[in-house]
Amino acid sequence: MNFFRGVITGQATGPQPTGAETIQKLCDRVASSTLLEDRRDAVRALKSLSKKYRMEVGTQAMDHLINILQTDRSDSEILGYALDTLYNIICNDEEEEQDESEDENAQKQTDDLGAQFTEKFIQDPEHITLLLTLLEEFDFHVRWPGVKLLTALLKNQGVQVQGIVLVSPMGVSRLMDLLADSREVIRNDGLLLLQQLTKGNAAIQKIVAFENAFERLLEIISDEGCSDGGIVVEDCLLLLLNLLKNNSSNQNFFKEGSYIQKMKPWFEVGDDNSGWSAQKVTNLHLMLQLVRVMVSPVNSPGATASCQKSMYQCGLLQQLCTILMATGVPADILTETINTVSEVIRGSQVNQDYFASVNAPSNPPRPAIVVLLMSMVNERQPFVLRCAVLYCFQCFLYRNQKGQGEIVSTLLPSTIDANSISAGQLLCGGLFSVDSLSNWCAAVALAHALQDNLTQKEQLLRVQLATSLGKPPVSLLQQCTNILSQGSKVQTRVGLLMLLCTWISNCPIAVTHFLHNQDNVPFLTAQISENLGEDERLVQGLCALLLGICIYYNDNSLENYTKEKLKQLIEKRIGKENFVEKLGFITKHELYSRAALKPQPIFPSPEQMLFDHEFTKLVKELEGVITKAVHKSSEEDKKEEEVKKTLEQHDNIVTQYKELIREQDAQIQELKEQVASMTTQTDQMQATISQQLSQIQQHKDQYNILKLKLGKDSQSQPSTQADGSQVNGLQTEELSQLREELEELRKQHTLLQTQVGDKDALIDSLKSAAQTSESSGGGSANTELLQELEALKSQVQSQLADINQLKTERQELLRRAEAGAADAAPSSDGTSDAIKELESRLSAQMSETERLKESQAGLEQQLASATSTVAILQTEKSKLQSELQESKKEQDDLLMLLADQDQKIHGLKQRLKDLGEPVEDEDDIDAREQTSDEEDEDED
Repeated sequence: MNFFRGVITGQATGPQPTGAETIQKLCDRVASSTLLEDRRDAVRALKSLSKKYRMEVGTQAMDHLINILQTDRSDSEILGYALDTLYNIICNDEEEEQDESEDENAQKQTDDLGAQFTEKFIQDPEHITLLLTLLEEFDFHVRWPGVKLLTALLKNQGVQVQGIVLVSPMGVSRLMDLLADSREVIRNDGLLLLQQLTKGNAAIQKIVAFENAFERLLEIISDEGCSDGGIVVEDCLLLLLNLLKNNSSNQNFFKEGSYIQKMKPWFEVGDDNSGWSAQKVTNLHLMLQLVRVMVSPVNSPGATASCQKSMYQCGLLQQLCTILMATGVPADILTETINTVSEVIRGSQVNQDYFASVNAPSNPPRPAIVVLLMSMVNERQPFVLRCAVLYCFQCFLYRNQKGQGEIVSTLLPSTIDANSISAGQLLCGGLFSVDSLSNWCAAVALAHALQDNLTQKEQLLRVQLATSLGKPPVSLLQQCTNILSQGSKVQTRVGLLMLLCTWISNCPIAVTHFLHNQDNVPFLTAQISENLGEDERLVQGLCALLLGICIYYNDNSLENYTKEKLKQLIEKRIGKENFVEKLGFITKHELYSRAALKPQPIFPSPEQMLFDHEFTKLVKELEGVITKAVHKSSEEDKKEEEVKKTLEQHDNIVTQYKELIREQDAQIQELKEQVASMTTQTDQMQATISQQLSQIQQHKDQYNILKLKLGKDSQSQPSTQADGSQVNGLQTEELSQLREELEELRKQHTLLQTQVGDKDALIDSLKSAAQTSESSGGGSANTELLQELEALKSQVQSQLADINQLKTERQELLRRAEAGAADAAPSSDGTSDAIKELESRLSAQMSETERLKESQAGLEQQLASATSTVAILQTEKSKLQSELQESKKEQDDLLMLLADQDQKIHGLKQRLKDLGEPVEDEDDIDAREQTSDEEDEDED
């Protein structure tokens, strides 16, 4: 114990051992001591020596310290000492961190002790797992040094440690618990730990996000005062950026969780914007970057549009515009706010319309666009601010034809207001300014007002400029070419050439206006053919592009500058190969590829501001076609014109077919609606029939009960002569009613014969339809099927009327049967037979109705099929033939039904004869009618 006290207090007890010897003795004591107190004192001594003798402690004591973490889990004090010692030997000191920060991209030296000891520590992945387990300890002296140690390990060997944590069971979840720790120092260091853990690892980023990280981080930011908070807010924002940047899954989760709405309070800046602290500037800058991550142009268009919509609906865009127009905002915050608003409105029509309505708080109020353009063309404004305004203007016009029209309209003579400054006036002023950067920015901004908008390209040809007193005005197009020929700065000429190329591309009228000036083509050929210096090569390439556009989009309306004559001019004055080589100078320029990467204009210095992102797309699109157009012969041009005409004709034919298909689709839709209506009617009829069947069954049950009752009553009555005479009297009445029923049955017989005739006509029509579809391709199939369907509907309605009539008759018989409950047995039997006969007829009618409904359904299917092609009509032919067979079967069934009715009529006649009543046969009736007719003729 005295030895440890000597080491700790520095008291001399004899010859002093070297540091290495002292560390060796301490390591031996840690490894061999059985008393916990001795081991604790030894580890505490190693901790005190670990900073001064980092190499020795790390080399000799690391294994012993790890063993302490594994074996002495019950003593939090020794665990804390061990973790602090490991942290001291693994973490680089301040000087090393400073040296490393001077060159962040440099490789760590081989003698970097932190990296060496980290690599030794993570050789066994179980050491990381052990450290994660220790982080579950709530004791401050264990948890805090554990967090710092894991953070140092991640800084030194991030990828390897991330991989171990990722595969550790519940590894990330244990680290997320640190954000819920009530001790701020642990929570804050936990934020730093999660920052290192989530760097460049999408899998860990997703796990952290789904562990409710967004909710917890936003709560911390709100509790700390949002933008007015301290370093903790900055750490939370850095972690959020790690989780969201280039991670579409987390971005979608952030949006779907309605976390965008919770960002709005961040940007509620008060009226007093004086005295912004450095921390507030940093926090707000990170908040703006977080908004930009959600709406970045590199994200998928659908995700970006959804986030833009949410930002407008929750009022976030309105809040950003408030900061944009506020006074006293620091320049770097104002610049980043402009960039943020730019990407929030880019390609979103609703957001662009709102931005167009924003006015600056001036007297009189001016549109925000005008105020921003005033900064862009002002050479005294910071360069980054001018770039931001240009980006904002580009994003406002991106896929916004309405906004393009509004900007161009401010240049037209009919809309110019002399009392106010418009966007068009500012752009013209910048275009012809003495400042080359203003020239370039104004030219690019005006080019975006014309991007992919043929109407505005033609409208801009109307713009006239007054040059000086006493001279006639010149067009804007001519003034641009005049400045171009005066030999101004390279940046100015590059901007004007980009404007002209965008203006006349895909616009033959603008090409004609450009070629109408006799000086333009000689100027371009002279520029291209000369051997100029390195700085002029880009101008030569753009001149070649402009001349190539004049060839490719030439409508040959000017006799002196047709496509063929311009190509001949190139071949004589420049040479085709030389022309193509000069054209290639554009894409070979080092600044071209940089501008093609991102839409935002980011340049290290004003001199390097030469290319626009959208213009690089135009060059990529036109370079190949212009090269082919220059090398084509006149015959190939003629063939190409013929091909274009043929394609136009084909397009017209396709358009006609599309219209025809639309009409047919409408007809098919109408037929489908008709079929649906008929199906509904059929369903209603089916429901009615089902209800009637249910009622019939009820009547049958009542009849059976009545029949039993009549049988009992007949057995109980005495058979006397008086009763017999009464029966005979009642029998006479019953016979008269049977005669009436017989007459009704005859009418039914006639009706069924009529139906058989209708079926024969239907069979003939079906045969005719089949023959017609076979010979003429089904030209009138639709009309015939519709007629057949209407006929079937009439038959179904007729059958329903018959069913209702039979129901009435049966109810009358039942009423009569109840009234004659005391009648004799012969009379009762006659009534029962009549009711049975009536029920059989009703059943037959119901069967016939069902068959007709089936026929109707089949014909409806044929009607739907008949609207398709001739090939489908051939299939319909087979269906019609099957219908023909079914109709024949139905005819046979009807004939059988007629035969049954004849037999029943014959039976009824026979009963009447047996009862002693005179009954005439049909032959007698016909003979009597014939005799009557002859007598009438004789009387006449």
